[in-house]
Amino acid sequence: MNEKKIIIGLTGQIACGKGVVKKFLIEKYHASDYRFSTILRDVLIRLNIEQSRANIQKMSTLLRQTFGEDLLAKVMADDVKKDNHSFIVIDGIRRMADIKYLKEIPGFFLVSIEADQKIRHQRVIERNENPGDDKKTYEDFLNDENSETEQQIPKTMSKADFIIKNNGSWDELWEQIHQLVKKINEL
Repeated sequence: MNEKKIIIGLTGQIACGKGVVKKFLIEKYHASDYRFSTILRDVLIRLNIEQSRANIQKMSTLLRQTFGEDLLAKVMADDVKKDNHSFIVIDGIRRMADIKYLKEIPGFFLVSIEADQKIRHQRVIERNENPGDDKKTYEDFLNDENSETEQQIPKTMSKADFIIKNNGSWDELWEQIHQLVKKINEL
């Protein structure tokens, strides 16, 4: 089986649309999916600790400070290498360390998802992914965005192979994703 393997890593700030892009790639292109925060959520579940954004951030910091900045990146790269699917999507790339090992895998492309700050704040409220998100003020949102776990995202985004702008309609987003996959397939 010599089918070309495509691995798309998604990076972007809070509520930019990474999850929506990932879901679309899974549904339309049958991508296998991974998410950095899944590892952290699994640990919190096992410890019976609430899966709030703050707790996920604390767990990330604790694990990386204790076992190395690239701990989660090593686990993710190993999982991706073992995956036999021809199309893989990885959500939640935040740090340069997160892409260190992924960049070494043939077929890996880093994609930055960008959206305006006010739009992203509204999305946090509407999706209510973590406890209390539906009550987040704009100031709370900005504080989340300035937390330790979010600070390296702009630098990581600057290393992207491709950029998707997610300020418009669903149709505009879907078309950008189709064009992205087309470009990657042509490489």
